[in-house]
Amino acid sequence: MTDRNELLFNESKQYIPGGVNSPVRAFGSVGGIPRFIRRAKGACIWDENDRRYIDYVCSWGPAIVGHAHPEVIKAVQEVAESGLSFGAPTEGELLIAKEIHKLMPSIEQLRLVSSGTEATMSAIRLARGFTKRDTIIKFEGCYHGHSDSLLVKAGSGLLTFGNPSSGGVPADFSRHTLVLPYNNVDAISKTFAEMGNQIACVIVEPFAGNMNLVKPTAEFMQTLRACTQQHGAVLIFDEVMTGFRVALNGAQSIHGITPDLTTLGKVIGGGMPLAAFGGRADIMASISPLGNVYQAGTLSGNPLAVTAGLKTLEIIQREHFYEHLTAATEKLMQGLQEKAQQHGIPVLTDSVGGMFGIYFGLENLPQSYADMQKCDGELFKQFFHAMLEEDVAFAPSPFEAGFVSIAHKDEFINTTLEKAEMVFAKMK
Repeated sequence: MTDRNELLFNESKQYIPGGVNSPVRAFGSVGGIPRFIRRAKGACIWDENDRRYIDYVCSWGPAIVGHAHPEVIKAVQEVAESGLSFGAPTEGELLIAKEIHKLMPSIEQLRLVSSGTEATMSAIRLARGFTKRDTIIKFEGCYHGHSDSLLVKAGSGLLTFGNPSSGGVPADFSRHTLVLPYNNVDAISKTFAEMGNQIACVIVEPFAGNMNLVKPTAEFMQTLRACTQQHGAVLIFDEVMTGFRVALNGAQSIHGITPDLTTLGKVIGGGMPLAAFGGRADIMASISPLGNVYQAGTLSGNPLAVTAGLKTLEIIQREHFYEHLTAATEKLMQGLQEKAQQHGIPVLTDSVGGMFGIYFGLENLPQSYADMQKCDGELFKQFFHAMLEEDVAFAPSPFEAGFVSIAHKDEFINTTLEKAEMVFAKMK
């Protein structure tokens, strides 16, 4: 039988660099042929060979209500009949801004954009303009999009390829970026003590997801809030991944910390290109046309994306949504760890809400980028490909968090665990 995935991949490489439009899709860290997806529904995806997989990538997080949710699809179809883009304000933009403010009160005002990279890039420019300072702090292994000043010891696809920075970024762009170890309280305190009056902002993933799932300690988060407040720096929570994924009110509600600015993406678009940055009204007043910090976007607030996002935000507020989502994720993670250990495979797992991490070869759960570097990549490759052959799709990198949707009912979780037990037995 002809493998259409392989045919398409080989032809794509002639016209698209690496054959893909985002690096981690190329299977670079695991080898093999990426699956070209034809369709998706609920908890499953189908490739170009019409082979079905239980999907734990969930479009890298957005598909929290499941793929092609009928209510989301219907809402988008109805709006599409009125036009795809206007380059002018719409009521939908106001409605989603009000809905996000209701769920995350720290976001007093927001600006819609089309990607998480746009959101974080704009939030940092805004923080610099508001504070009139240049220096920013980020953390090793955290990925905040591919804008120049942030491609310094970043996560996601950069870690997958063992390249913690990027070509094409002038040294002058990155010299204003300080990179500290995640969860290192002493490094934060020392840096602010030495140069607090130069720091415009700290940007952090409140649960890291681009070096796999790494949870912050309470002391780490509290120190960030205290130091930024003391020195007049802006605290930015990058909730592009965690926003509405780990809890209805975001990671900030779990930590009990109010950031100055928040970036959102993924879930708020319901699977379509939509992101946002927002926060304190006095800071947002620095954005044009009110202030002198420029930001614009032709497709910002696209009506189809806004509609998909609004319907998704409606669904996730239904009764017991997060209880069911969290329970399914915990059942999957506990089951995988137990079955691996029964067969002598060194696996640890962790989760928060509908987001999870699987770690091969570690004795303790990771707390930093350095810890994640100790994971056994070869064991992960074996697991990944063996599960793919059993029609279960995890992210093709040991440095990526995984995701569960509300469509992952017990039948899918149980089937996954049955397949995993077979795989671990073979790996033994």
